[in-house]
Amino acid sequence: MKLRQPTDFLILEALEDKGRNVATNLASHTGKSRKNINTRLPVLEDYGLVRKIGPAERSGLYEISAMGKAALVYQDQYDEADDFEALIEGPTASAGTDGETQTSFARGEPDSDDDE
Repeated sequence: MKLRQPTDFLILEALEDKGRNVATNLASHTGKSRKNINTRLPVLEDYGLVRKIGPAERSGLYEISAMGKAALVYQDQYDEADDFEALIEGPTASAGTDGETQTSFARGEPDSDDDE
């Protein structure tokens, strides 16, 4: 994951602060050009940091994802992290030294009991 600083983090911050939005408004909120924002949004979507949402397939309405919010939390560690993507994805299930599987948590996913 290769982010452009500060533009990508400014986009994520604007989406978190202002909610779902389009490139024109994000350009205004970030002080970056609309062309720059339009170039970066699909990249951020490919990284899973933002989601393109309706109502129309070709609409340019985006919202920040749970992983995008995690990227903002760890923003100050971006330059130092060897693998920023792994850092923001959080821990995963891994085998312990005794062969047992250790379970981990997933950010932004509700407990199964909450769905009812």
